[in-house]
Amino acid sequence: MKKSKSNDQGSRLVYSTESGRIKSSSKDPVIQDEGDGIVRLFRESRKGNGVTLIKGLPSNTDLKSLAKELKKKLGVGGSIKEGIIEIQTDKREKIKELFEKQGFKVKIAGG
Repeated sequence: MKKSKSNDQGSRLVYSTESGRIKSSSKDPVIQDEGDGIVRLFRESRKGNGVTLIKGLPSNTDLKSLAKELKKKLGVGGSIKEGIIEIQTDKREKIKELFEKQGFKVKIAGG
C-alpha cells in the first residue's frame, strides 16, 4: 500500500477540523487607479456592435448615477464592470461633450 503525502502536487486543504471550511477569497476588492485625471473613451466591438468604455474617472465619482444619466441622454443601454462604464453605442464625440460640460478632461483613445 502506498502512502500519499500531504503536500502532493494538486492537493490543497479544503476542510480543517480546527477552523471549518477553508474558502479562498476569489473576489478581491477592485481598486480604481486615480491615474492622471483624464477620462478616456475607448471603442470596442462586442458581437459586431460598437461599445464605448469610459475609464479614468476619479474614485469619488458616483459611477451608477453617471452611467444612468449617460444612458438616458443617449437613449442606449450600458453597465458598470470593475469600475469601467460600458455604454452600448459608439457616440464618443457626444459622450465627450457631456463630460466636458461636467468639468472633466476627456480624451478619445483607441481607434
